[in-house]
Amino acid sequence: MNSQLFLQFNTIFISILIESLPFIMLAVIVSALIQVFVTDEMLAKVIPKNRFLSVLSASALGAVFPACECGIIPIARRLMAKGVPLHAAIAFMLTGPVINPVVLFSTYVAFGNSWKMVLYRGGLSFIVAFIVGLILSFQFKEPQLKHMLTYQAASQNIPLKRKILGAFKHMVDEFFTVGKYLIVGALIAAAVQTYMKTSILTSIGHGEYSSSLVMMGLAYIMSLCSSADAFVAASFRSTFSTGALVAFLVYGAKFDIKNTLMMLGVFKTKFVFFLFIYTTILVLLGSIIITKL
Repeated sequence: MNSQLFLQFNTIFISILIESLPFIMLAVIVSALIQVFVTDEMLAKVIPKNRFLSVLSASALGAVFPACECGIIPIARRLMAKGVPLHAAIAFMLTGPVINPVVLFSTYVAFGNSWKMVLYRGGLSFIVAFIVGLILSFQFKEPQLKHMLTYQAASQNIPLKRKILGAFKHMVDEFFTVGKYLIVGALIAAAVQTYMKTSILTSIGHGEYSSSLVMMGLAYIMSLCSSADAFVAASFRSTFSTGALVAFLVYGAKFDIKNTLMMLGVFKTKFVFFLFIYTTILVLLGSIIITKL
């Protein structure tokens, strides 16, 4: 019996890895190219001065900037150092890991070519980021960085060869950084599905509020890359509601163990606390609304 369970665990674990690794590779390649060839000044110039429009445009920038949730935090910090308002940088930070072609396409494939899950995930992510950004624009008037950065303009005469080498270096570093979190998340997901009684998950999954809270908690603990988490979420389709699965997909890309620690190292603790509260409440409410649709 134990050998059968281990075989099942191994099969689930390997299947998650096989399905998600191509999207991890695509994400780190695109992210590396943008990291090296697209300067932060280009992004800063397209953000308006108006509070409403700046949050709106910064949220939309995620659609063309594929980056994982751990890689987006240093980028947001650099943008703030170059004069991008706090609320716009945070809105960008909350949408970048979700609203981009790589993540949305992986969600489409993971859920059996379902556009519904893509729209739910992308739509709720955008709404949460936009509302959080607006709230923060009124609550915090000053940058909330622990250490203010002094920006120095980078040389524009970097040879193409050095840029290409830099892209490869960034790609390798990011792959190994996000790859280890994917492996840990896949192990946890496989263990939960193999060794936890289905009746326990089913009883939890039937609760209108508890199902979303449980999946948000799992997303936080698993700390998966947003390019691969859809395959883990899809494996829970028979147990949890659509709203709970969307909560998993949206919340994990905004808050998890690894990026919480990174945020606490970059931003003031009080600011991270409020960001956590606002994001958690809005994702929970959004998932409940989706469940009722």
